[in-house]
Amino acid sequence: MEIHLTIIGILLMVLAFIHLIFPTYFKWKQEFETLSLINRQIMKVHTFFIALTVFLMGLLCLTSSYDLINTSLGKKIILGFALFWTVRLIIQFVGYSSKLWKGKVFETIVHIVFSVLWVYMSFCFWKIYFLQG
Repeated sequence: MEIHLTIIGILLMVLAFIHLIFPTYFKWKQEFETLSLINRQIMKVHTFFIALTVFLMGLLCLTSSYDLINTSLGKKIILGFALFWTVRLIIQFVGYSSKLWKGKVFETIVHIVFSVLWVYMSFCFWKIYFLQG
């Protein structure tokens, strides 16, 4: 399972850096014009901290896979990751309208790719939690 944590670590670190394109891709300058200053800043600050958290999760998986699998504290962290990514998987289907991707090739591919990613990570974390040690 260490190889899966290494893969997940790399994927999470890449995902964190993908957040850098959000302001441009989602046209935040135009979209946020009607928002109050506090709402604009909350979106930007929360996006930064989500990216930072995802990056640090990835870094931990990449550099400490043995400890995550084989120590009591590691198992607790793995449980937290399993819960986090399972909830993220559920949100993929109940938190976003299918209107955002249905009938749109690129958006549908992104939806499928991220759904598969959330399933993969959730499965790996749950498997490590229940089957290792």
